Amino acid sequence: MERLTVPGTLDSLDKIGQFVARIAQAAGLDSKAAYRLRLAVDELATNVITYGYRDSGLTGDVDICTEIDDKNLTVSIEDSAVPYDPTKTPVPGDFDAPLEERSIGGLGVFLVRQAVDEFLYEHVDGHNRSILVIHRPVGDTEIDKQGD
Repeated sequence: MERLTVPGTLDSLDKIGQFVARIAQAAGLDSKAAYRLRLAVDELATNVITYGYRDSGLTGDVDICTEIDDKNLTVSIEDSAVPYDPTKTPVPGDFDAPLEERSIGGLGVFLVRQAVDEFLYEHVDGHNRSILVIHRPVGDTEIDKQGD
């Protein structure tokens, strides 16, 4: 398991992105799956930082924990911001409307749902935990080689 803890500020997004890219490579994800994972983590981390901390007048850290097993790469994003379950964010219903007529909000979480194989949420000990699961390809990855 690898962990990254960064301040809950927008300046931390680059470091989070680099961490996720490295983990995706270690898990053997192809470039499309790695991109989707990075997009999902970036969307959730941005929401935590912007809405959970900054707009709520709070400060705190963002913890990214990863676990790689034979079948999955699991990425958990944890924060101490106001409780918020992103899995309950409604899917925007106005995709067919012209851009200027669409309602604001919800698109980032929609993209997260589309990007990963599983998207879960827990509120544990006063912390939000969003859990993203990507199914790993079967084959010759760095983790598989370590077991040989």
